[in-house]
Amino acid sequence: MLSVDLGINPADLLPSIERLWALSAAKLDAIERSWQPENGAPVFTVDGWYTTRGWTDWTEGFLYGSELLQFDATGDRAFLDRGRRHTIERMPSHLTHFGVHDHGFNNVSTYGTLLRLIAEGRADAADRDVCATALRCSGAVQAQRWTPLAEEPGLPYRPGFIHSFNGRHSLFVDTIRSLRSLALAHRLGQPLLGEQDVRVSLLDRLCAHAAATARWSVYYGEGRDIYDVRGRTAHESIFNPVSGAYRCPSTQQGYSPFTTWTRGLAWAMCGFAEQIEFLSSLKPSEKTCAVELVAPLLLRAAEATCDFYIENTPTDGIPYWDTGAPGLVLMGDYLGRPAEPCNDREPVDSSAACIAAQGLLRLGRHLAGMGRPAEGGRYVQAGLTVARTLLAAPYLSEDPGHQGLILHSVYHRPNGWDHIPSGRRVPCGESSMWGDYHARELALLIERLARAKPYLAFFGALED
Repeated sequence: MLSVDLGINPADLLPSIERLWALSAAKLDAIERSWQPENGAPVFTVDGWYTTRGWTDWTEGFLYGSELLQFDATGDRAFLDRGRRHTIERMPSHLTHFGVHDHGFNNVSTYGTLLRLIAEGRADAADRDVCATALRCSGAVQAQRWTPLAEEPGLPYRPGFIHSFNGRHSLFVDTIRSLRSLALAHRLGQPLLGEQDVRVSLLDRLCAHAAATARWSVYYGEGRDIYDVRGRTAHESIFNPVSGAYRCPSTQQGYSPFTTWTRGLAWAMCGFAEQIEFLSSLKPSEKTCAVELVAPLLLRAAEATCDFYIENTPTDGIPYWDTGAPGLVLMGDYLGRPAEPCNDREPVDSSAACIAAQGLLRLGRHLAGMGRPAEGGRYVQAGLTVARTLLAAPYLSEDPGHQGLILHSVYHRPNGWDHIPSGRRVPCGESSMWGDYHARELALLIERLARAKPYLAFFGALED
């Protein structure tokens, strides 16, 4: 399990974070010189160069968001200008993309980050209305992708979820972090208008989706099936779209429905923690019955998933791509030692660690703020421990010829999409756009904590 360092603090990581930003600038410049937008969004590296993988272009916003984060951390206006230009020119089609569940990834990372920088007085206020309108549209479009579930007596909202690109039957655990788009649109005053002008509350839909994810995507060790272990997650949950009845767990990118794909676990950790922070930020007058009912469910899910990560990750905090991957049984006590990214059995996924570390930090900070400092402190220390591993070799990419920032990321192991270097048996040594983006976001979060700067929150632009 993760060996939590109880003595590390955010300031201890500042030299490594400064090194990350120096490397990051050069890598973003290299991508800018080589990437051809007409080929699609950059997804992952092959032999150190970013390439595309046609699916939904869900990673495009992470590139431009990375440019904006680079400015945020360093003050280099060239990256602000580049990130702004790319957002304005390239992202509008993502705002009205009705076919995906990824609005919180693409649009909050770009328009949302730019709006936050404007609110902090660091970007041109003339872009505020453009960003606000974009986020309002994005949240409403995302909320329209809706599967209603059977009504339950006493609930102050209609149960349902934002269905994945697989169809109306499919709830992805990933989408818990895409709820950021609904949150921002709600705070900007956007309703969802349906047939015959029916007004739907985006906050209610946010609460309903979050509750469905907490209920069906997360296990609590209560005997749901014989593989029910507290905190593990199902990548996909299947429903009967006619009756609204739950049917079974499934997966697209994990090893099986009854094992835990660790990037899905990480999305849950980070997504639940962020939504807890968002709901807690609402004014008393905004805290509807739905919010009051759902908030404890999200906290329960966040604690369970974070505990599972700590207990089922190697000592240095970098997970293997799936907790049930078949080759792990041949690796001996793999949880009792640091992860081995260049082993010949199963790949690690550093991108999951980049996402999970942020979830650990956010949950820990929240618990400390609600009068549970001992428990909160453990999660914070766990997040810092994972971050320290990521900010050094063999994960931080110091090779100037490699465009990736964080090495040993995995995209889709079952489909065999990831590059396997010559002489190796499993993928290793490559990067992903989401892993690199979340490493930058994690570094910025820790840096702000260390320097007592304003707390980094996706809804920070809309706080009073």
